[in-house]
Amino acid sequence: MDFDNGKPIYLQIVDFFYENILIKRWKEDERIPSVREVAMMVEVNPNTAIRAFNHLQDLEVIYNKRGIGYFVSENGYAKVLDIKRKEFMQHMLPDVFKKMILLNISFDDLKNTYNQQENEKK
Repeated sequence: MDFDNGKPIYLQIVDFFYENILIKRWKEDERIPSVREVAMMVEVNPNTAIRAFNHLQDLEVIYNKRGIGYFVSENGYAKVLDIKRKEFMQHMLPDVFKKMILLNISFDDLKNTYNQQENEKK
């Protein structure tokens, strides 16, 4: 995993979890890789990985079945979706709007580009 120096590593691991949950690679009530497995996957110290696990537990995205492992919470997908939507709206969208204004891109331009890209996928 390539890390961004501008963000703590454990939060980048949290983003890795979010992505796997959102693409449904890790489904609700399914066991996920262990702390050691994640640490090896992303090549970090297990203490850094456990910090990500603890953060996700605090958010109730995952839970621990003692002696069995960690699992995605029953409503983990919805929680992650809510977290990432808020993050997008509060942190990314203002920058997108600023760039649209600077580049004189209208919402119609944006919609047309989106529709064109969707048609090309088909």
